[in-house]
Amino acid sequence: MQLSIGNDHAGVEYKEAIMSYLESKGHKVFNHGTESEESVDYPDFIHPVAQDVSSKKANFGVIICGSGNGASMTANKHQDIRSALCWNKEIVALARQHNDANVLSLPARFISIHQAIAMVEVFINTDFESGRHQNRINKIPCV
Repeated sequence: MQLSIGNDHAGVEYKEAIMSYLESKGHKVFNHGTESEESVDYPDFIHPVAQDVSSKKANFGVIICGSGNGASMTANKHQDIRSALCWNKEIVALARQHNDANVLSLPARFISIHQAIAMVEVFINTDFESGRHQNRINKIPCV
C-alpha cells in the first residue's frame, strides 16, 4: 500500500512514528511534512497529501496538525477527498466503513503517539461497507 503523510510543526514526532510504523509493515510512504517544530502554515504540507490521494498516487493520506481541524478542512477542499478528523479508533472505523474516508486527520495536541499509530492501523485495515453508504457519498460533491 502507498500512503501520503503531511504535518505541521505540532505533528513532527507523530509523523516520524507513523512513518516508521507503516514502513515496518512494508508500506511506501510519501513524506510531505515539515521536519521542524518551528511554526509553519499547515496548508503547505496538507495540499500535497490531498493531491497524492486524489491523483491515486497514494491509496490513503494521513495528515496531522494541532487540532486536526485546519488540516482536515484543507484536504477536504480537494475533489474526491473525504478527510475525517478522528480522535479514537471507533470513529476511525466508522469513517472508513460508512464514509469511505481516504484521508485521516489526527489532532496531535489531543491524542498520544501510541493512539495515533493505533488509529492509523485501524484506518488502513478497515474496509468501506458500500451499499446504502455509497448513495450518501455520491451526494457529497457540489454540483
